[in-house]
Amino acid sequence: MLKGGGTQTTGRRKRAIARAYLRAGTGNIVVNGLSYGDYLGRETSKMVVMQPLQLLEKADKFDIVVNVKGGGKSGQAGAIRLAIARALSTSDTSTRSALKAEGFLTRDSREVERKKYGLRKARRRSQFSKR
Repeated sequence: MLKGGGTQTTGRRKRAIARAYLRAGTGNIVVNGLSYGDYLGRETSKMVVMQPLQLLEKADKFDIVVNVKGGGKSGQAGAIRLAIARALSTSDTSTRSALKAEGFLTRDSREVERKKYGLRKARRRSQFSKR
């Protein structure tokens, strides 16, 4: 819990790390100093960020400030969603089961596989030719 009665949580996805600060308010979401729509850009990313709030119908009850770094915009959106879902479940424990059932509290552990020597990419080989 923060001094002002809010909650701070962390979310990760791929290489992105998001810290979310949740306080009672009017529904403003600020990501790295910009509104979340301006920062993320794509409609799918905006939808991903709003999913936990829409599930609980609390989109206009909280102000959320997010600091996010690393990764791309899609990974950052996933990290923000996890951080917001964790903050919501921490602030009101009765919402945990609904968030868990939708999979919003599960950290997506998939990472990019490293490139191996002798190959073009992680698994892509050069084309085989008999001659």
